[in-house]
Amino acid sequence: MFMHFILLVSYSLTFLCTHQVSSFDPSCTEFPVFTPSALVVKYGDPANVTCDVCQKDCRGDSFGLETPVGEVRQNGTTMIWTVDRLTEWDTYLICYYNTDDGDQCTSTVDITIYQPPESVSISFVNHTGMMFENQQYTLQCSVQNVAPVQNLTVTFYRGNTALGHLQANSEHKKPVNETFTLNITPSREHDGAQYWCETKLELGPPTSQRPPVVTSEKLPAIVHYGPELKEPPNPDVITITEGDTLHLNCSSVGNPSPSYTWTLPTNSPSYSGSVLTIKSVGFEHEGQYICTVSNTVGTVTKEFNIDVQVNSIPYIIAGMILGALVLVGLSVGCYCKHN
Repeated sequence: MFMHFILLVSYSLTFLCTHQVSSFDPSCTEFPVFTPSALVVKYGDPANVTCDVCQKDCRGDSFGLETPVGEVRQNGTTMIWTVDRLTEWDTYLICYYNTDDGDQCTSTVDITIYQPPESVSISFVNHTGMMFENQQYTLQCSVQNVAPVQNLTVTFYRGNTALGHLQANSEHKKPVNETFTLNITPSREHDGAQYWCETKLELGPPTSQRPPVVTSEKLPAIVHYGPELKEPPNPDVITITEGDTLHLNCSSVGNPSPSYTWTLPTNSPSYSGSVLTIKSVGFEHEGQYICTVSNTVGTVTKEFNIDVQVNSIPYIIAGMILGALVLVGLSVGCYCKHN
């Protein structure tokens, strides 16, 4: 029992290191060596490690390997530890030998037992349904039953764009549930985008496998924003010739889709489309046209000032015809008088 207590104390002093370590003792000319130097094992999987206790100072049965689980076999000065299913979260391995002077030389091996998340989900905190442009919302990634949580990296995504990487402050070895949050401010370009989160256990060496990755479902976002005119208002007066076709474009974008209301000059018919067309402009169409665009988020207006000019071509043609008739008349009169 006393020897076991000594071993536990030695283990406690060296456990905080992240690699194979040896307790310092000036009388130790060498220390036990573990192969591999660290273990990364999935919860419930088998594991094994060997310890070369020493090369020259081991004597008789004055060496060994202490562990709460598994089996230990000895082959000369080599200790071999195996376990069929590693399910003890606080597993430790202490390899030691005692010198002739009564000192003890020990080494421990770092063991990481991991468990990928059982589930990962994403949601908005205190919010459901549509979002509004330029307002702040909080995304929440909930991770269930993961270990060790301090090795977990959570990445939030919008589509294929990474928004942020987060890690837990906890140092629990056993599986825990953890929640990560990230603030976002959506814009109209993000309407229809999908938000999701990805968890990755960064286990590091000596494992050569890819970090276990678990992702959440995709969370679609509907972003509402007020109308925006596709073409800015033109303060200049629009001059058009009588009889020509008039097009007034008030097209806009918005979510939800905006509606249009036109205020037209006196006695003009009402209209509710985005583009107003008058095929043959008359003087009665002269004046100010106001287009009001609105949805549940906001309203914008666009003004058009129309000036109708006289179409001089018919008058020119009439003048030419009249002039021709006058010339013909004069010619006929002169001819008759001459005869």
